[in-house]
Amino acid sequence: MSAINRFLTEARISLRQNPCISPDFCLDFARLYDRLARSARVTHFEKSRFTVALGTFTLAEDEDGDCAWVLKSSREGAESVLEDGVALANDTYAFPATWQNLLTLKNLVQEHDPSSTIFPSASGTLQVQSLGVGARFTTLHWPAVEWAMSALGLSMTANQNSIPRELVYDVNAMLEGRLQGVPFPFIGAEVPEGHQGQSVEGMSHGAVLSKLKTGFHQRRIAWGFNADHQPVGGKYDAREAELVAGCLLSSYITFDLSPELSITPKQSDPLGWCAAQVPSKILDHVRARASGLGLYLDERALAELLCAVWPAVQKLQRRDRLYAEARRRAFSTPSGQAYFRELSIDELPGLTSPETLATMLALCEALDLRIHYVAPAFGFQKNFPFDDSAELERRVQGAWRICQAFGCSIGFHSGSGKSEENYRLCGRVTGSKLEIKTSGRYTYEMGRALAASSNEADRALWQDWHRFTRELAAASAFAADEQERSMARSFVLHALRSEGRSEDVFESERACREALSALSPSPDHMFWFEYNFLFVLAAGGRADKASLGDHTPAGYAQRARFYALSDEAQLLYAKNVALYLCFLAETTGQATALTCHTARERLSGISSYAALLADIAPA
Repeated sequence: MSAINRFLTEARISLRQNPCISPDFCLDFARLYDRLARSARVTHFEKSRFTVALGTFTLAEDEDGDCAWVLKSSREGAESVLEDGVALANDTYAFPATWQNLLTLKNLVQEHDPSSTIFPSASGTLQVQSLGVGARFTTLHWPAVEWAMSALGLSMTANQNSIPRELVYDVNAMLEGRLQGVPFPFIGAEVPEGHQGQSVEGMSHGAVLSKLKTGFHQRRIAWGFNADHQPVGGKYDAREAELVAGCLLSSYITFDLSPELSITPKQSDPLGWCAAQVPSKILDHVRARASGLGLYLDERALAELLCAVWPAVQKLQRRDRLYAEARRRAFSTPSGQAYFRELSIDELPGLTSPETLATMLALCEALDLRIHYVAPAFGFQKNFPFDDSAELERRVQGAWRICQAFGCSIGFHSGSGKSEENYRLCGRVTGSKLEIKTSGRYTYEMGRALAASSNEADRALWQDWHRFTRELAAASAFAADEQERSMARSFVLHALRSEGRSEDVFESERACREALSALSPSPDHMFWFEYNFLFVLAAGGRADKASLGDHTPAGYAQRARFYALSDEAQLLYAKNVALYLCFLAETTGQATALTCHTARERLSGISSYAALLADIAPA
């Protein structure tokens, strides 16, 4: 038994109440086999059925969340097609849902059917457009995303996570206490990496199983899994191997150059440094591409930019080769090995000029790095609309002219909370060849669902969640750190103003706490919106900073509360998420108004969570 599975077993953490921590989806195969043999306390997902050359597989799951692949085959060697197979009958075999078996199964599936959509893939319309659905705190949004993709007939990046910030990049590093801290200036503290508690392999595995349980794969709609903000260079050089291994099933990699950019020294003689360090054919290619676009590159400004980015771009190339090689070793088909690349350059100082954008794309092109999406800095603020439409259009048009020339789409980061006008403008300018990345919105929609639920346990969870953010906000509003204090007070004032309350609350921390406690809990309170994701792995639901991002049984007990939601809350949440995705699809032009209207009408007629799940697969 692996160390992570032993940890979960000894802590009595089941996959039913806490999925996606382990890369495996079976902790006790002996127990599961006994239940399968006795047909006791096991669910067979008939909609999961799919065929490979050797026979037909379905997915089975017991009451503890342990899963098995059940193969029906009369072919010789069927029992050994995956690891640890056992016979259930003369022509029926069961295999544990381990990470290794999943990788083998991907080859079996895609060798038999290269166009299969069971696994995330770099195919179809995802090459030029997508909606990036961030999984910022749990996996509970997956059925809603599957429903929306089904109803709209639209491919999406159905799971998007920053790694290692949000997901555990290596479960052994977690168990050994080697996860590093991630700075969160607005709370004046560091929170351990993987603050959601799930592993990247576990999320990859769980995303596939979710599509099979609901029968979404029968729709034959491609879907993506984005390993977002993959850090390149800097302190991450030492753990490249683990980052690459964990992202093996990701169909889409976002390269974040900021770790290397942050340690690259400024050169006193940029022109001389470039002449010595950057190959002349690279420089010639950059100049030629810029000239062809009618851009003037000042030689000194170009040299200064290259001094800053060339070391990072070289490391990007190295990392990309590692991703490609890992896929060639693991997967046997071109469709299984393919992945998209996004270049994130919104970490460079200031707004991204056309000259900088063209230079970065030309560098990648010269190094034979095919970029499918690029994320410039447009001046977006998280969760706020861009108020100046004329200026936004000018910026997007300038970037789109460059992107068209390089055959890539625009990735809009910090995409949540923009106005309908913003989304329509971005869709119109780019001809819908874009991706809108959203994340915080789906946590917000969970807050709305819990607040609206009539279930007592749901409402208790909502009250605790809001209390947690109030306590964080009040404590941070009186912190010694100026940035933490300033941001917390702005969040508090925003909530008080929205409800017409007195803003004279900073005489003491006690006065602030009392003012916030007097508010009726609302997901629209800014302090709740900003702090809410930290609640999911807060040991005991406590708001003290030492309890945040707790990868012990205490933290996972907190996370389990979300997986105990009522069907009422899950339906409310799923509808909220699906409606938001319909809104994004329509306003960005990725689906027609009629298609989205029809989907909303269909959603309004669904009255139970079971009915929503049943509506995902084709009739």
